[in-house]
Amino acid sequence: MTVQSALAIVSHPFTTTSEGKKETNWKLEPVTLPAPGPNEIVVEMIATGICHTDIALSLYPIPGETTPKSAVLGHEGSGYIRALGEGVTSHNIGDKVLLSFKYCKACEQCEEGHPAFCENFLPNLQGTDGYFTSSSGEAIKGQIFGQSSFASFSVVAESSAVNVTQLLNDEELKLCAPLGCGIQTGSGAIINIAKAGPKDRVVIMGLGGVGMSAIMAAKYMGCKTIIGIDRLQSRIDLALELGATHGINTSKMDAEKEVMEITSKKGATIVADTTGFEPLFDAAMRFLSRRGKMIIIGMCFGNYKFHADRLMTSGQRIIGCVEGDSIPSEYIPRMIQMYREGHLPFDRLVKEYPAADFQKALHAMEDGSVIKPILTWK
Repeated sequence: MTVQSALAIVSHPFTTTSEGKKETNWKLEPVTLPAPGPNEIVVEMIATGICHTDIALSLYPIPGETTPKSAVLGHEGSGYIRALGEGVTSHNIGDKVLLSFKYCKACEQCEEGHPAFCENFLPNLQGTDGYFTSSSGEAIKGQIFGQSSFASFSVVAESSAVNVTQLLNDEELKLCAPLGCGIQTGSGAIINIAKAGPKDRVVIMGLGGVGMSAIMAAKYMGCKTIIGIDRLQSRIDLALELGATHGINTSKMDAEKEVMEITSKKGATIVADTTGFEPLFDAAMRFLSRRGKMIIIGMCFGNYKFHADRLMTSGQRIIGCVEGDSIPSEYIPRMIQMYREGHLPFDRLVKEYPAADFQKALHAMEDGSVIKPILTWK
């Protein structure tokens, strides 16, 4: 099957309101895509999750750029393989795939089983200039995260695709699109990086898709205290249903005071921050226990502050988290099994929208009424 054109959501340079607020400038439009190169596949998308990283990449320039360029974003895709490039060995035409991040397989981190920290992760996230072409001839970036799945068809890196032909039926393939980033990142932060256990007192800051996945993972790992922090009571209520033992509403309560009271002044042994909000991070460093682990997940465009002498004398650790330090080909099947066993009910987070209704999905995500929107292409 030869695919030359697709319908895509193109992120154009952001607009600015009269109040100075940046706003995404996404448009659904036809694009032309190239033939697959070596180690690439063409995927017909059936669904794509929207991640906050997509919004951030629309509003803030990546290193080396002064302003975001027009690009086809999307990095939580699912679909069917329709064409193979030269050298592809792990997939066949017609296979079902979930899409995650691209990695090189050759650097030290990849060889040691940590592809999320691949030396080429940033270039892979940045994508390739001119990969798509608009109907007006504009060059549009593609292969963001190796996939650019906000499109009805896309050319995808082989390493980004996890073959789930034997694991999922057609309807499940649509539902499981977010496993490739948000659910993987949140649950992996607790399972793979923090290596949480029954004695841990866990705090999750920010209860979006990543934070909720971390809540579910902490319950799965048997953690005795699981505290969810957010400013929306509806999300706190859902977190309590999904496994949190306590909830803190920062619009009404002092997070530091509440955490110390809940933990009998011992503090949290694990904190996962999905917010990137500096005042909350500062408070978390104060309620983090001795030898506690601070897992940084949320994107922060400012500067975090901490005292080196306190780290030395307390044994506290600050650990960066990308994609839950997961190997997608191994961890995605594990998440599917966890879901089937009732340990990872991420279906309670999602709501589907036709791709043409992406603005409705963005607004629902912004006002907090929907945690994980999924765009459907059929």
